[in-house]
Amino acid sequence: MKKGFIILSLLLGICLIGCTNKAKQDKMIITVTIEPHRFFVEQIAGDKFSVVSMVPKGSSPESYDPTPAQLVSLGNSKAYFRIGYIGFEQTWFDRLKENAPNMIVFDSSTGVKLISDTHHHNHDAGHQHNSSGIDPHIWNSTVNAQIIVDNTCKALCSLDKNNKDYYLMRCADFKRKINTLDDTLKIILKDADKAFMIYHPALAYFARDYGLHQICIEEGGKEPSPAHLKELIQTCKKEGVRVIFVQQEFDMSNAELVAKETGSRIVRINPLSYDWEGEMIRIAQALRK
Repeated sequence: MKKGFIILSLLLGICLIGCTNKAKQDKMIITVTIEPHRFFVEQIAGDKFSVVSMVPKGSSPESYDPTPAQLVSLGNSKAYFRIGYIGFEQTWFDRLKENAPNMIVFDSSTGVKLISDTHHHNHDAGHQHNSSGIDPHIWNSTVNAQIIVDNTCKALCSLDKNNKDYYLMRCADFKRKINTLDDTLKIILKDADKAFMIYHPALAYFARDYGLHQICIEEGGKEPSPAHLKELIQTCKKEGVRVIFVQQEFDMSNAELVAKETGSRIVRINPLSYDWEGEMIRIAQALRK
């Protein structure tokens, strides 16, 4: 009797796992480029869609090449939500669309007040960053996040009209959380440093939101020259920079040199983190005096 009960329990467990997996497979798929955008979309989509990122954790969206498996699976996506101007999309998007011609495309950057990119990054001949002349890091901003979320909600409502009220409700809830985050950041930054240095200029929109000055180590998307490093050290001293942000995918040697000469401290950040809210707070806290 006991043995029969164990076998029955195992069969029921296998059946439940199979049903759960089938439920996941039955969900429509949305593809995005980067992890913070996946976070935004999932806040609105809830359990109605599966959301996947093309650029995996720890990879740079300026130089990442999709794998053959990703290109094949892209054909299963109902839609692709672009973040707008990031290097991966600039380089690959035409080919991605050719590979999945039935995939619907939405641009989440529509309506964002864009910043011109004065750094003109060219990482190598095969990967051009920001050939559009626009700073692509629009997600690192609570102001922009509100617009991205509205665009996301409109897109989801058009894809799945039957669940429109569900998406509108989740959108309103998430926008309230973004407002709360914005209030928190303003409190943290009220008494913070007004200038900071960063290796790769990913925080221009963040700086604009809160009246800060971003100073970039990277020169034209490449390692800085000795002359540029000398200028950076002088600028740091003049503006009282105490914090140098370095993203995890970039080399730290030049930041360490500037830090040594200026007495600044290096703080590792990840503006590509799925934990968008947590990362925004960590960046602000690092600037607090």
